[in-house]
Amino acid sequence: MAKRRIRGVRLTREERLEVRLLISRGGSFEEAAEAARCSKKTIQRLLSSVGGMPVRGTNRAELRLSLAEREEISLGLGSEESYRAIARRLKRAPSTISREVNGNGGRRRYRVVHADEAAYRKAERPKLAKLRRSRRLRARVESMLNKLWSPQQISARLRFENPDDPELRVSHETIYQSLFVQSRGALRKELSACLRSKRTRRRPHGRKDPDGYIKDMVFISDRPAEIEDRAVPGHWEGDLILGARGQSAIATLVERQTRYVMLVAIGRDKTSSHVCSLIAKKIKTLPKDLAVSLTWDRGKELANHLQFSVATGVQVYFCVSG
Repeated sequence: MAKRRIRGVRLTREERLEVRLLISRGGSFEEAAEAARCSKKTIQRLLSSVGGMPVRGTNRAELRLSLAEREEISLGLGSEESYRAIARRLKRAPSTISREVNGNGGRRRYRVVHADEAAYRKAERPKLAKLRRSRRLRARVESMLNKLWSPQQISARLRFENPDDPELRVSHETIYQSLFVQSRGALRKELSACLRSKRTRRRPHGRKDPDGYIKDMVFISDRPAEIEDRAVPGHWEGDLILGARGQSAIATLVERQTRYVMLVAIGRDKTSSHVCSLIAKKIKTLPKDLAVSLTWDRGKELANHLQFSVATGVQVYFCVSG
């Protein structure tokens, strides 16, 4: 391992160039610091002093049409070829040719240079949000927000009133992002108080119904009466207990009549196949008459409940969500 540089010694011009070359090729600050025998902080200061790395040239993705291909399209249109014929010659999808031509003036007005320049502009990032680009649209949206219209109502109303004016069309998601996402804040921040929910940040929209995660569930409402009144042993209730920061887990199995408890160490792997296999191994240590059913708390760790039932002969029931 190379010796560390003595503190206070400056990098030479050759070393500075070597560092910038290494990082420009995708190397990390740590690799550059190791190569120059200095600290990571020195690398950061070096790049800050020269204004960072130079902007890399724009490389056209292989899936995008090239200038040569656009010239072939123009020649094909001049010869009155169909989109499919042009697509076959270029080994492209007909829909690609159709979008390219129709999006750049159609058959009669298609021009290679204009089409290529338009494609370059569309590919530039980052893009300005639509509400930043259009003052007219922004004024309409702000006016309707002040009237306590919801973003969904604003989007639908603008679409209804301006069917032929794309500039005055905006999705409700764009409005929400302009209110809640700082980097896209085209609307005045205080307008978020005009939302009916009075929220200052976006609420997660994840799926709330666990039915979508576990197939073929049988609920406790379908359990036999003997399970409900604890008349006979052999019916268990189970749950998964997570450790600190969710890095470990233990499955608890409680027999409903006797309240006898069994614990199963799960560890870090909480996938359904792993959890089901460990619980099945524990269940199989019991006499057959004492392993009849298992009621679980709808956790995804028992998504493989059908395989579990086949392996153990234990019917699994799931709790109804609250």
